[in-house]
Amino acid sequence: MGSIPITRSTSSSRTFGATGDPGVIPSACTLIIGTPLPETAARVLAASPFGPFDVQLCADANAALTSAQAGAVDALLIAGDADEAFGDAIARVAADVATLVVVTAPDAAAVIGWWRRGAQDVLTPADLASAALPRRIRAAAERKRHEREARNAYATDLETGLPHQQQLIEHISQLIALRERQPSPMALLVLRIEGLATTRARLGEPAAQVLRRKIAVRLRAGVRASDIVAALADDCFAVLLGAMLAAADAAGVGAKLQLAMLEPFQITGTDVAVAVAVGIAQYPEDGTQPDALLRRALGLAASAPAQGRAGQANFAESGAAGAANDK
Repeated sequence: MGSIPITRSTSSSRTFGATGDPGVIPSACTLIIGTPLPETAARVLAASPFGPFDVQLCADANAALTSAQAGAVDALLIAGDADEAFGDAIARVAADVATLVVVTAPDAAAVIGWWRRGAQDVLTPADLASAALPRRIRAAAERKRHEREARNAYATDLETGLPHQQQLIEHISQLIALRERQPSPMALLVLRIEGLATTRARLGEPAAQVLRRKIAVRLRAGVRASDIVAALADDCFAVLLGAMLAAADAAGVGAKLQLAMLEPFQITGTDVAVAVAVGIAQYPEDGTQPDALLRRALGLAASAPAQGRAGQANFAESGAAGAANDK
């Protein structure tokens, strides 16, 4: 069976398929393809009621992955017979994009491995000629859309307005993807706060909620607009420093935030003090994946004593290093 040669195109995407019922399929499915297609694939996509499909054909899997990382896309159809590092890159894209991986040897171990990496579907070259291909692409895109909507519904801490852990993980993933092309220092700080439980016991739940909001405001004021502040738990916050001049700047930012937290908070006319421990995880020294960096920073914050500068836990503790953040 012949195949459609895939070439990189700088023109607008080609659209396959009828619009169908707007109430069922409201918009085109933007699809990036980085695997050779049988000659019948275009005809199948064009005739399918699961369209329309706005298709970008790329020269190879690497080009498709780059395109998927660079812009808004609903689905990625990509060759999955690659090395471990390329598989990791596909997995990062699969966190946000419905990813269908084509493998030549679809044994159970390979299929399960791709599912665990976040692939929505695993296909064989023969599946690309099937009449079911458009349905599988649209189903993957719709599942991913529902997943994003469900995730975003719980992505914000309602009390503080800060992102939750999952949204923080997504921010870290995006920054790591950028660093594959432009390496630069990045750090994740976790701040463990002691004193919320005491405030709750002394002044009540509303006062504890006010304290959390004031902690969030003070943290947000202590970093740049480009940095991410997130709420990980009732007494745990995180700060993602996405752009630093040097790795040592993270220690200075941690010390600055810690000192800011030690200033008493005014809650219902009462001075409330908290203690703070800071854990710092550096990319790539302490991990190259979001979960690894978060575990490292959480572990350091949990093991550090919650007190002043002594509560800062990092392999490179060194006084007040110059912070990259605005004063």
